[in-house]
Amino acid sequence: MPIERFAIIESTLREGEQFAGAWFTPEQKVQIAQALDEFGVEYLELTSPMASPQSEADCRRIAGLGLRAKILTHIRTRIEDAKRALETGVDGIDMVIGTSSPLRQFSHGKSIPEIIDMAREVIAFIREQAPHVEVRFSTEDSFRSNLVDLLTVYRAVDEMGVDRVGIADTVGIATPLQVYELVRTLRQVVSCDIEFHGHNDSGCAIANAYMALEAGATHVDTTVLGIGERNGITPLGGLIARLYTVDKRLVEKYNLPKLREVENLVADIVGVQVPFNNPITGITAFTHKAGIHAKAILNSPETYEAIRPEDFGMTRYIHIAHRLTGWNAIKYRVQQLGLNLTDEQIKEATSHIKALADQKPLALSDVDAILRHYHDIYNGGNLPPKEEQLREALEQRKGV
Repeated sequence: MPIERFAIIESTLREGEQFAGAWFTPEQKVQIAQALDEFGVEYLELTSPMASPQSEADCRRIAGLGLRAKILTHIRTRIEDAKRALETGVDGIDMVIGTSSPLRQFSHGKSIPEIIDMAREVIAFIREQAPHVEVRFSTEDSFRSNLVDLLTVYRAVDEMGVDRVGIADTVGIATPLQVYELVRTLRQVVSCDIEFHGHNDSGCAIANAYMALEAGATHVDTTVLGIGERNGITPLGGLIARLYTVDKRLVEKYNLPKLREVENLVADIVGVQVPFNNPITGITAFTHKAGIHAKAILNSPETYEAIRPEDFGMTRYIHIAHRLTGWNAIKYRVQQLGLNLTDEQIKEATSHIKALADQKPLALSDVDAILRHYHDIYNGGNLPPKEEQLREALEQRKGV
């Protein structure tokens, strides 16, 4: 089914806190919350106030910032957790309980009927105390749970009046087709919204999140750079890239140029580098190297770019200091440098660059030195020196 509407539940301040390198100060949490709010995510999910006194204080503080995003917190299916969460002033409560056999046996020890009874008690409490607060009920480890058990629980909580039910690929084992089939089946069972939370242990988090939306999910959980427990969950930027390439109108509601700033902020705080191949913001995301690619990109960027870097405040880069370079890319650099060379002279310089690059790695400054040298030769009225003479001159000038 087409993606008609969706919302991002940004969980860097909840799931992201479970990342191995994460330790957010209260001030950093505010920075992250404000940056994500400026980006335009619809929800921010925070660590349960039951986790620690500071977690409760942070929840209260961020809930009181007056952000456009709705503030959620994540709790166990317990009255005491719900009571504490309501006291913080959040806009929504995300409750969760495991429904797979391993979690029911080794975590909480509850049967499916007992889980339903627990949910009924907590949902009724929240609805009585704060009717305006959004309520989500999620099954943990959904993809190792029995389908009949899942649908029984979801149908029951839907009838109790929750705003959303959540599907969680807690250990990252689901395939895109499995996600699609489960969400599509669930869409026929419940009338409320459907949320997807997918871990990336097997590298399918982005694909799984997208397929959840295709099948009828309305909400997707993300974190900045995908940080979270183990290999984390669906990365915010990756989901944006996936949706952009389907139809850029899907993500026009977000402040796209803000993405790089948000990712750099979180990367600095948790002590990691933005991966070189990160969607959109990675250092090589818009770098073109092969000669045939560079020529086409210079003529028409959409030939080898599905994403316009300008839409995200980024720029493309044509890498020319290598043996795969083409003369069209070198010509573009000649024009950038304001040099005066004919096409034939540029082709000659390109052959020289490729020959040198076969011997050792080159830097852009090396290429520029070669091009300037050719410019000086041809515009000074002299014939170009032989190959070995030019190489000697360049070595003396630039250390190539």
